Amino acid sequence: MRVVILSSDLMDRSKLSAAWPDADFARTVARLVDLAIGADLVVVDLAKLDRFDTLVDVSSPIVGYGSHVEAERLEAAADAGIDAMPRSLFFRRLADPSGLIPFV
Repeated sequence: MRVVILSSDLMDRSKLSAAWPDADFARTVARLVDLAIGADLVVVDLAKLDRFDTLVDVSSPIVGYGSHVEAERLEAAADAGIDAMPRSLFFRRLADPSGLIPFV
């Protein structure tokens, strides 16, 4: 499975790398969009996005995680077609392989 991830947080990257050792990491949205061509899954730290419409050309499923206190941001991401969830839920699911089923 080819996974592309937008995240620059080192703690997040280590957890994501443990789940998907061969994932491609992007530090910018432009690079993410380029890498997303042909990806099976795109994972996005929602704090790294200024606008959600920048991902409109990404045809792969997109999962986003963000702060639970930014409910409006999570809702806006969901409205843009991103499977958005609080980071605590995302990383809890990431730790348990059965929790990844909705993502793939």
